[in-house]
Parts: sequence; structure tokens; C-alpha cells
Amino acid sequence: MAQTISEKILSKHAGKPVKAGDIAVVHVDGVMATDATSPFAIKSFRAMGGKKLWDSERVSLIIDHASPAPNETVANLHKLMRDFSAEMGCRLYDIGEGICHQLMVEDAHVRPGDLFLGADSHTPTYGALNAFGIGVGSTDLAATMVTGKTWLKVPKTIKITLNGELKKGVTSKDLVLFLVKELGVEGANYQAVEFTGETVKSMTLASRMAIANMSSEMGAKTGLVDPTGLDLWYPFEPTFADSGAEYVRELTFDVSALRPQIAKPHSPENVVAIDEVLGTKIHYAFIGSCTNTRLEDLHAAADVLKGKKLSSGVRLIIAPASKKVFNDALKDGTIGILSDAGATFITSGCGPCVGSHLGVPGDGEVVISSTNRNFQGRMGNPRAQVYLGSPAVVAASALAGEIMEPTE
Repeated sequence: MAQTISEKILSKHAGKPVKAGDIAVVHVDGVMATDATSPFAIKSFRAMGGKKLWDSERVSLIIDHASPAPNETVANLHKLMRDFSAEMGCRLYDIGEGICHQLMVEDAHVRPGDLFLGADSHTPTYGALNAFGIGVGSTDLAATMVTGKTWLKVPKTIKITLNGELKKGVTSKDLVLFLVKELGVEGANYQAVEFTGETVKSMTLASRMAIANMSSEMGAKTGLVDPTGLDLWYPFEPTFADSGAEYVRELTFDVSALRPQIAKPHSPENVVAIDEVLGTKIHYAFIGSCTNTRLEDLHAAADVLKGKKLSSGVRLIIAPASKKVFNDALKDGTIGILSDAGATFITSGCGPCVGSHLGVPGDGEVVISSTNRNFQGRMGNPRAQVYLGSPAVVAASALAGEIMEPTE
């Protein structure tokens, strides 16, 4: 039976061949939860009678969504996580260590071929590693913390083939925004998406992570990037789809003429070429989130801002993906370039993206952000206007005071 990547990975974890549409009970390689979801998972774990984790080495808790705590209520939730991790012996990433998905990849807690659960909707990011990552609710995660297993329906797969070389100033973020527009925010509901073609085969891990991450914005169960050309710091066995595997849809795009893409308020599918919004005045620029705040993203922003100053009246806030990313950018001079230009650095975490704190926009303010979602109120204020773009576009816009193409 010819299989897709999803069917192969799930068959391995079910211990028997499975195909799209099957209900499978599968063993899990690891789980993680954030401060937005861990407290509920811990309470559910207790309610289920949980006394110990199925494998404490495979459970990670990350404080990243409201970090550091903005009030006593959140502070006590963080304390709950610290106390639980000390009691159970599981891994805890505390304030400032990084964003959950970056840490799971950076520290190799998830690897190619793994089945990994995260109590966060952007867990499909791990598809950049050729792993099957899925977001689940806190209660489902708690059950897996007890048993090491979960059940799911094997998803059908959409195959997207991308060919052509991206133009200067066009990145994987522009590419995935274009794809979200093409499929829509519900276009891949409970389906897997395989990304392949010459365009993605030459991409860095960071670029692949941006694409897999935003498969969530298509409604996908998971997103899997072709492992051809994947360069990791440890040996691995890639999982490829079989010739003749069955897909529910197959789409092919030549992206060689693609322009920088912008998602206008208030949806990540409301995407246009940058030409349609050039000159839109902005107040606030943000580079961060689990989508686009890795070292290559900071380099892209620094290339635009080197030796220049932000436009008067515009603030640029940057939240590096992890402490390691920040330290690497500090060592190579990137932090200095961005700081000299006027950027402000905040704790590595998700605060401004989810609107918890550390960067909520004011009423009527226009934001250009490298995050993954711009639904009304997403950054904490429903009366703000949030546009999405690549880190290079965000930097160029902060420099110009209006939405601007990086090559300009």
C-alpha cells in the first residue's frame, strides 16, 4: 500500500499499517504545554487520578505566553507549573528561555519521524523536521501525560508542490501567506499538508519552520515539509511519501514571480501583494512569535536597518525566539545593529503575538507584524489594525513609517 508521509509516521506509531480515515491508537514520542495550557492540563491530570507521568523525560512545560508574569494570577499559574515539574521530574523552561516550538526543535526534544503532541495550535511547526506534530487540548494532553498514548483519525493529505527560485526580498513567510490565501483558513481542515518541490528542498530549517507553522492557518491537522535538503546537527532517517500515494488534492505553483505578501486586517487569508498596501502608515512594528523570530529573521531585519534609524513616531519591538537565538545575535553583532536603529528587545516569548502583555497596541494604531495571526483582537486590542508580513518587510516598514518593500 503506497502511503503519504503522515500515513507512514502514524503506521509506525500505531504498530500496524493505517490509511487515511482509519481511527488509530498511537504511541507518542513527546508532549509539551505552555503557561496558557499547562495549568489546565495539570488540573486534568490530577482529576484523572494521575500520580506520575508516563515518562518524565518526554514531558516539557514552557513559560512563554505571559512571561514574565504580568499579575499575581498569572504568577500563581507559573508557580503551579514549577511545583508540578519539581514533583514529577519533568522538564521546565522558565521565563526568558524561549518560545515553546523553538525550544522543542532547538534542544532536539522532537526529531524527524516523531509523533509529538503540543497543547498549542502551532505544534505543526515540527513538520519542518519531517515530524508529525499536532495541537491538542489540555485535557487530551493530560490523558497522554498519564498513558503515553492518544487516538486520532488518520488525516487525508493535500500535496503542494512549489517550484521556482524566490526573488530577492521574498521569503518563506511570503510564500506561506500566499498559500494561506489560496487555500483559505478552513481549506485544509483536519487534513495534513505535504510541502514539496524544488523551492522548499533548498530552504533552511528556519524557513521550513515558518511554512509548517502556518499550515495551522489553513486549518490543517499538521504540515509536513519534504525532508530533501534538510540540514540538521544530528543524524536522522527521513520519511518520504511513496510514489503512488493517494492525495485528496494536489496543487502546483511556480513561485519565481511571487512578490512580498501582506495579510490585511482581520484575517491571515486576507492576503495581497505588497503593492496594494504600499504607503499604509504604521505606528508599531513587531518581529516575534513562533513563526518568524529566529536568527535568520533577525539577520534579515538587520540587513534592512544597518546604519539607519526608525521613522519618527514608530516603535519596533523584537522578541527573539529563544535565549540562544538572542545570544547568537549578540555575538555576531546583529543585536547591536538593531538596537542602534532604535529597536527595543523584550523577553523571548509570545506576549505581543497573543496580546497578553509586553506590546499591546493602542486604539486605532496600525501594526505590521511578523506573527501568524491577525484576527481582530489577536494582539490584545480589537480596535487596532494588524497587518502581517515577513521580518524584512516589518523592518523596512519601521524604517519608512509606512508599509514598504525591503528592496526599497
